[in-house]
Amino acid sequence: MKILHLCLSCFYIDGYAYQENMLVAEHVRAGHDVHVVASTETFGRDGKLTYVTPSSYMGSDGAMVERLPYRFASISRLAKKIRAYTGLTARLEAMAPDVIVFHGLCSYALAEVSRYVQQNPGTALYADSHEDFNNSARGWVSKWLLHFMFYRTIFQMALPSIRSVFCISKETELFVRNFYGCPAAKAEFLPLGGKVFSDDAYTRVRQTVRAQYQWGDDLRIFVQSGKFDGAKRLLDSLNAFSALPDQNLRLVLAGVFMDDIKDAAEDLVRKDPRIIKLGWLDTQGLTKLLIGADVYVQPGSQSATMQMAVCCRKPVIIADVLSHRALIASNGWLVSSNQSLYDALLSAAQMQQSELESMSAQSAKIAASILDYALQAEKLT
Repeated sequence: MKILHLCLSCFYIDGYAYQENMLVAEHVRAGHDVHVVASTETFGRDGKLTYVTPSSYMGSDGAMVERLPYRFASISRLAKKIRAYTGLTARLEAMAPDVIVFHGLCSYALAEVSRYVQQNPGTALYADSHEDFNNSARGWVSKWLLHFMFYRTIFQMALPSIRSVFCISKETELFVRNFYGCPAAKAEFLPLGGKVFSDDAYTRVRQTVRAQYQWGDDLRIFVQSGKFDGAKRLLDSLNAFSALPDQNLRLVLAGVFMDDIKDAAEDLVRKDPRIIKLGWLDTQGLTKLLIGADVYVQPGSQSATMQMAVCCRKPVIIADVLSHRALIASNGWLVSSNQSLYDALLSAAQMQQSELESMSAQSAKIAASILDYALQAEKLT
């Protein structure tokens, strides 16, 4: 089957574990003929947003990637909001895909793709959405002019051609249904996921990682990861962890400090030798770290790493938000205040190993049922 992933209203970043990467990789692994057409938007070496030259190349996920230039490039800022691309229809006609997966709903390109599907009704068009009121449509101009009048209008025009809209969170599902007007019958909850490991693979990686870092059985390892800004609540985690008296605890930070918290975070790290800063890890390195650790911590804004952590069988300490509640069933703690964060860390620190292992097993069950990217990829064929 020929499958085309379109990353034209979002970035596509080689070497990462975002949903787009993982679904592409799973489709390649399943033996499909997979292509990616993407914008020039990506991340630089510093983890910050940047733009690259249009090109074609073999991507790190195993599929050919073609990055298209923006139309209206002379007005760059507007072009990056309109998200129309030169040569898209020609690429669709040349590739003649059986399935198109359109990632994100915020692009003029969706109208162009829907026209192609109308002319080629044998092609199945699926879309997904990452938008909600936490990350989109926050200002008046963005909400009413860009999203409601422009993106929503395009989506409504394309809707008859779209078989399903997969929403990565419950907040996104509400946004798509209530604000973009997607019928309930076409909206489906499909959370960000991860790779699910066999018992043997999990045990082997865990033993290797613990030996590599010299983490004995007496140590309990907490991990927090990401691009740490104020919304991630890293400072709250550092303060709460530092208040724990047990010297057999470690808090491992895998990521980069953004400017708004950098000085304060580095000061707290220096004061507590139990806090270990590893810096930015690639997908493989982060996955291994999560398997080797004992508890994953994410008290702030949502991140795909939380689902990765559940797939790596971790008990989790995560923000009490609507979408997280669907992924908690005796496998972690939902926190909101600094006190609840401290209480969760203390509870995890004082638990017997057998209790943590029970929570770990529950995370494994949740991962296998709804988070496995291999199963999710099958929905898109």
